[in-house]
Amino acid sequence: MVTNKSNIPITRQRVADGKADAIRSAVSAATAITTENALSRLATVEDTAIFYEFLSDPQIHAPIYTLPNPLTIEAVRDFIADHQRQREQGSGLLLLNFDDQGRIGGYTDICIWPEWAAGELGGAVHPDRQGKRRGIEGARLSFDWMFDVLGLELICETASLDNHRTAHLLDGLGFRRMGEIVSHRDDGTTRPSLVWEVSRAEWQQDANGS
Repeated sequence: MVTNKSNIPITRQRVADGKADAIRSAVSAATAITTENALSRLATVEDTAIFYEFLSDPQIHAPIYTLPNPLTIEAVRDFIADHQRQREQGSGLLLLNFDDQGRIGGYTDICIWPEWAAGELGGAVHPDRQGKRRGIEGARLSFDWMFDVLGLELICETASLDNHRTAHLLDGLGFRRMGEIVSHRDDGTTRPSLVWEVSRAEWQQDANGS
């Protein structure tokens, strides 16, 4: 788990208690996220083995800073259980996305700050699904869902300085570069990260082409 969440979002506008509570309720009620094939569901501890198998590919886990390190089956089980607690608290979600053959094609890890009506989308897709236009469309669907279903007002994203794929995607989707932070992981390692943000108004404006 990354413990530097106090560094983001950069933009912090505290919302009314009622708004924050509504976001917590929406997170706690969520069971799936919109995907292109509509095959998404919450991760459970019963998924530990298949999720660990998916994550074990270095192409998947190596670039992701929020995953347990070292990556063990016990750590993956704890990772899922922790996200189940986050969902109950209205502060996070972990969802598995399946392909048409029932195999894990990716996962979605969402961190929520209800008090600021803000959230961060993380996760990964299988290498077979990378480098294709549907990756951009999938991200767009996920961000739409975070604004429309969870009721967020701001989405904040981070990536390593050399993650050019994510940088290109976020720049292309209209996110604003907000600067750089140092990410701290529980194992004591650090990593410089670029930060992007987009507000609900900016996202809707871009969607309307104005």
